[in-house]
Amino acid sequence: MTDFIFPIPTPSIKISGRSERFAVRRIFCVGRNYAEHAKEFGNDERDPPFFFTKPADAVVPSGAALTYPSLTQDLHHEAELVVAIGTGGRDILAKDATSHIFGFACGNDLTRRDLQAVAKSQRRPWDMSKAFDESAVIGEIVPGQSFSPDAAIRCRVDGQLRQNAKIGDMTWPVADVIAALSSHVSLAAGDLIMTGTPAGVGPVAKGQTCCVEIDGLPEAKFRYTV
Repeated sequence: MTDFIFPIPTPSIKISGRSERFAVRRIFCVGRNYAEHAKEFGNDERDPPFFFTKPADAVVPSGAALTYPSLTQDLHHEAELVVAIGTGGRDILAKDATSHIFGFACGNDLTRRDLQAVAKSQRRPWDMSKAFDESAVIGEIVPGQSFSPDAAIRCRVDGQLRQNAKIGDMTWPVADVIAALSSHVSLAAGDLIMTGTPAGVGPVAKGQTCCVEIDGLPEAKFRYTV
């Protein structure tokens, strides 16, 4: 057994109906995977999927009270379907993709939008706008290998509906996303894929509560403390 000079905790997510937890290895996020969201930021909705990452320890559970992030005056919510990978692979074909899925969850890809805008204007990486502490609020994972395209995805801030779409509105369905991502990297058990957000993203202020809801999944909810 290898000895380490200090322990590193393993980020994990609760699995609905089970005592075991899902250990998180990596978090991949899909950019602009809903046509209306792409258009609201002036982008071409026909672009192929592209990816960015968050650290595994950015995960926080539903129900958390979070400190408002530093260095931003414009923190945005992004409601997303999260795919939990149970079996790894590389160059996975879309027709085989579902066999690699462990389950699904609600997620919120929190974004320091003002930092992202500056990074874009300077043609620099987005990392500090997307990969900051407590930037991935994720609900319980529900095991299963398929998800209905008719399921609604919504986001509410203090009860006000901000985002409202269907999973089937994705430009690139889950199987295509897995296939595309696995051509870039070898996927492994414990990987999460946040599959993109529909139109209607907007700010969450100090003191507000934000809740992502997807039909058939436990919510992903958090509150920013004052």
